[in-house]
Amino acid sequence: MYWLQQLQLKRASYREQHAGHFSLPKSDNQPLNSTPSAQTCGADFLPVVKTPPGLVGEEAASLPAPGTNNPLNMSIKHPLIELQNTMHSLLHRQSQEIRQSVFHIDAQCDPNVSQKSQSSKMPRPTHGSSQAPESTAIPSGEKLQENSLIHRLSAMSQNRKSNKDKSKPLDHKDPNAPDNTSRLQQEKVSLNEEVKAQKELVSLLHKVLEAAQLEKHTCVQFLAAEGEQEHLELLKHCERRAAELRERLESLKAENETLRRDLSERDAHVAELQENIQLLMQKNQAKQEVILKLSDKLTACGADQQCTNGVTSETFRQLSHENENLKDDLKAYKIQNKFLNSEIYQLTTLWRKSSEQEKRLIVKCAFLEANNCQMESRYLGAFQKLQESEDLSPEQRESVRKVIKDVVQADLDTAIKLNPISDYDEYGFRTAVDYKIEDLKLLAKIQALEVRSHNLLNKDERDGSLLARCAQLLSGRVEVELISSPELKNVLRTGLPREYRARVWRYLIHTRTEVLRERYPNRYQELCEKSRTSPHLVPRQIQLDLDRTLRSNQHFSAPSSPLIPQLERVLQAFSWQNPTIGYVQGLNRLAAIALLVLQNEEDAFWCLVAIVEYIMPQDYYTKDLVGCQADQRVLKDLMLEKLPRLTAHLEAQKVDVSLITVEWFLVLYVDSLPSRILFKVWDAFLYEGIKVIFRYALALFKYREENILKIHDSAELYQYLRLLSNTIADGRKLTNIAFNDMNPLPMRLLHNRRSVHMERLRAEIKELENLQKAYKAEHVQCKDTELDSLASEDEEEA
Repeated sequence: MYWLQQLQLKRASYREQHAGHFSLPKSDNQPLNSTPSAQTCGADFLPVVKTPPGLVGEEAASLPAPGTNNPLNMSIKHPLIELQNTMHSLLHRQSQEIRQSVFHIDAQCDPNVSQKSQSSKMPRPTHGSSQAPESTAIPSGEKLQENSLIHRLSAMSQNRKSNKDKSKPLDHKDPNAPDNTSRLQQEKVSLNEEVKAQKELVSLLHKVLEAAQLEKHTCVQFLAAEGEQEHLELLKHCERRAAELRERLESLKAENETLRRDLSERDAHVAELQENIQLLMQKNQAKQEVILKLSDKLTACGADQQCTNGVTSETFRQLSHENENLKDDLKAYKIQNKFLNSEIYQLTTLWRKSSEQEKRLIVKCAFLEANNCQMESRYLGAFQKLQESEDLSPEQRESVRKVIKDVVQADLDTAIKLNPISDYDEYGFRTAVDYKIEDLKLLAKIQALEVRSHNLLNKDERDGSLLARCAQLLSGRVEVELISSPELKNVLRTGLPREYRARVWRYLIHTRTEVLRERYPNRYQELCEKSRTSPHLVPRQIQLDLDRTLRSNQHFSAPSSPLIPQLERVLQAFSWQNPTIGYVQGLNRLAAIALLVLQNEEDAFWCLVAIVEYIMPQDYYTKDLVGCQADQRVLKDLMLEKLPRLTAHLEAQKVDVSLITVEWFLVLYVDSLPSRILFKVWDAFLYEGIKVIFRYALALFKYREENILKIHDSAELYQYLRLLSNTIADGRKLTNIAFNDMNPLPMRLLHNRRSVHMERLRAEIKELENLQKAYKAEHVQCKDTELDSLASEDEEEA
């Protein structure tokens, strides 16, 4: 044991020295390199073994094992006998301690004290009170009870005197100590009964005193009354009180009878339990007798050197020796078990410290890698600016271009690979933009480095706190039981985790389409059947757009993907659901996003219905796109208010932002924003409506406002705005701008401005239609005149 504990100490010291090489930050509550020593850990399981003085090596090994001279005390008595002897000694010791203790005071043994305390607590009557007390006289039953208690007290006092006369002083050396203990216990019981009777007597005397005072007070009032009418009122009052007391006496008698019945039942139950205890005691006594007989028989066999069953003395000694060996083995196993427990405890502590150290190292590596990505992206941005600078000589510009080319060709694949396992995210989208244009590959690498830096720095905070909030908000509720609340709104603006997104989306869609779904419970199946039986009425544009849906997503890029037939059925069913719209380009991308999240055809169909028919304004997906055109004008008005410098710069360069933003509004940023930001936009959009699309459009321009103001060429501006939404690396910053910096943005303001622009657009469209009709009429008239002139020329020639 000494050697093993020294080995633990050496291991702990080596661990401390090895851990001291790592210069890692230490937490406040627990140091990094703190490793429990063998002394502290072993003290919980085994005592520390001291060094044997002057004995090492073979001399120490030749010593007998400690504790061999004192073998374990094993009793062959029956456990019940052992328990009985232990309890008897314990009771005897407690009784002696109670008798010998100078601090033991029985508060119930002095009846005078109890009577004084009861009399001090007795309320004094007030003669000036005008209201009568509860009782006016003592009932006869209480008087009888008082007499019986007085007789009992006199008998108990006589019994107590006789017991005192018979008792004699106790001697600790008296062999009849149990008799003295039982006598003291009986005296204690009698004293307790006497105190109880004294208490009852005091209470009865208290009631008699109250009744006497009440009677005196009533007589005084009766004598003080002047007229017969007052005497009569007092008599009536006394009769009413007497009637009330008689009723109360009857109720108390009934209650007393009930308590007597309960007492008799409990006495019967106690008698039954006592009989059971007597039977168990008899059974225990019989077992003890059998054990004693067997032990006597065993002793007789050992004394006679030979037993009737043929066991010789040699065999008995051999069995005894084997028994001693087994005891020794048992002791050894116990010690070994304790040591192994301490070893497991120490190893577990070491493993826990190692795992914590590994986590800290991973966090530190992620932080260093994020800083490295940030620095690399800055250097690449500086190289890009140097390449565009005109102050460099041709040789310097060529060397910079060569360095950029080498960096892009050598490390582009690793830079855009944000996930070390896959190039795609959880929904199948590419994790970084892969630009096909040669001049934009450096921009793709810079964006990939920025995205990786933000993901590494914000991973733990994003995953932990958001999952906890969603679990607290959605735990124990089904989809249809979710309630709209500010907390749900804040969570949706932050962005839902994937574990809860499908569930919350189904709730939001069901809330908007509940009336229609209750009216047509099998609507989707019926529409699918119509499209199957009448394929010639389904728009052919659906087939053409299937192969062009979400080309950057691996679930739709392969022609054999199972989601493509599902997407086709959803779009066909919607064309039958809304014949006015039928199908327009852009609906395929909305339905594809719904399929990726909800993983169900019918849920995706109802999501498309909720977006087109309930959330988006009317005339948004018609042929003339009137609703979308009106929202583009509303967006320009909001940009003029929220971003005046940017609006003035774009107008100076004659740039029309609606050429870029119209696609954002029609397809809700699908194929424009990165997937990690796109689904956050959809989370808030399904709850709040189209207001979210305006917020994010303004936030995108605000995010890159300074970069846009530096560009003074219209062609370059259009190119930058076309790639604007894909250059966003920090999704949290964009969300903060959308929902905080763009306030206030009420829905009422959007409705009012949209209605104004809708009227203007309709007037413009109507005027344009009139011009077209006039032009067509004029064109037809010109053709008629030309034909008449040609006919007259032919006649003249003829």
